[in-house]
Amino acid sequence: MPELLNSPEVRLALVGVSRDCFPSALTARRLDALHTALSATGVDSLRCPVIVESETDAVAALDALAESDCNAAVIFLGNFGPEGPTSLFAQWFDGPVMICAAAEENKAMLATERGDALCGMLNCSYNLGLRQVPAYIPQMPVGLPDELAAKISDFTGIARVLIGLSSLKIFGFGPRPQDFLACNAPIKPLFDLGVEVMENSELDLYQRFLAVSGRKEQIACVVEDMKRELGEGCSYHDLLPKLAQFELALLDFMEENLGASSFGAFANKCWPAFQEMFGFCPCYVNSRLTGRGIPVACEVDIYGALSEYMVQLASDHPVTLLDINNSVPADLISEDADLHGARPEDLFMGFHCGNTCSSCMKSCSLKYQLIMKRLLEDEGAPDITRGTLEGQIMPGPITMFRLQSTPDCELRSYIAEGEMLDIDPCTFGGTGIAAVPEFARFYRHVLIGRNFPHHGAFGFKKVGKILFEVVKLLGIDNVGTPLPRTTLYPGENPFELSNW
Repeated sequence: MPELLNSPEVRLALVGVSRDCFPSALTARRLDALHTALSATGVDSLRCPVIVESETDAVAALDALAESDCNAAVIFLGNFGPEGPTSLFAQWFDGPVMICAAAEENKAMLATERGDALCGMLNCSYNLGLRQVPAYIPQMPVGLPDELAAKISDFTGIARVLIGLSSLKIFGFGPRPQDFLACNAPIKPLFDLGVEVMENSELDLYQRFLAVSGRKEQIACVVEDMKRELGEGCSYHDLLPKLAQFELALLDFMEENLGASSFGAFANKCWPAFQEMFGFCPCYVNSRLTGRGIPVACEVDIYGALSEYMVQLASDHPVTLLDINNSVPADLISEDADLHGARPEDLFMGFHCGNTCSSCMKSCSLKYQLIMKRLLEDEGAPDITRGTLEGQIMPGPITMFRLQSTPDCELRSYIAEGEMLDIDPCTFGGTGIAAVPEFARFYRHVLIGRNFPHHGAFGFKKVGKILFEVVKLLGIDNVGTPLPRTTLYPGENPFELSNW
């Protein structure tokens, strides 16, 4: 799998806090145990040298973390903890914050060294509310070192998403197509999240494409890399120099225009004028950039690019953008097929023309886009419609996710987990058969019922738990997830459900 070059590094700090009427040595000892347990999970962290008991200590701890370039912090209540200094530290720290607390180790501790963490967590959360400080508090925030280490490991994924979003710029090329108004949504909520957007003309992209045509040696190097990647699936050797030239153009544009941002993603117009002007489909190049950690969303889907990037950061793995596309005929699924908890009606095909990177495909080859060929060059051999990466998407666990704005600038999201089945979809494009338990009802009452568009970001790990916490920390309350049949969606007809 290619290295993801476009993701932040989480530099985590563990910060112990102690109420001044409790011995700070208790927090220090418990913090050492937590640091050891966390190291055993493979998560690196800085143990803050300052135990925070006062506001002055909070400032000193912040200075210590700044010197070490820490960008995420776990505040650990080794005992009851000081309410004011704890919440002030969380307010002043420039990065995601998690709060957790120490459980009592054994009955011997109860005699003189009881930490009273349940009580401390309540008062801490109350003070965070007073100061309107968002912080991640896990489902069970009080625990022993090994228990908390697992929760902190989850927090590193949450922090990676939040840090990445805070320094992300999305580059858009071209107006959003009239035929895909679903991709058209107000961008103001992106600025509210701290995400920058730079929208450009397709002429800007074409100009940049022409400008790199003379860099023959670099183009040749990219061509050789494409040949290595495609192997026997390299159907059109003559097309590779154009694709390589386009890849260099996109990378140059991002490097020169990131500005104050650190990370980038694209949302590009990709048809029908693109094929006639550039002379190819951009899908394979889009797949290569996405495989390296730079998502390129189709059809100028800015929120699709955002969603892809969030799933990438949550999973620390390449992602893809797929149409939630078509139903699965019964004769494609054998009676003994393992549907991973889904019913036949919960299956669907995730499809796109050819933008899923090779590392996320079971098999793939460079092909032409069948629908575009019918539209643009119906007769003869394909030419300008070549450039898709097609085949079966890799089987295994998946998370489907989208963050979307409504026309009145309200952010909403959905999250679902399932499996991509190891069954040949028997169709064109980059396609996989997805099994998501209770998808049929989820499709009707969340995807349709809440007006989500056809594109979804798909990750190849189950990271719904991380993404759910992220959207909560972003202040988004409208989050749709699949519900069991014992729980009705708002507005769902209970008499209809009884017939399923």
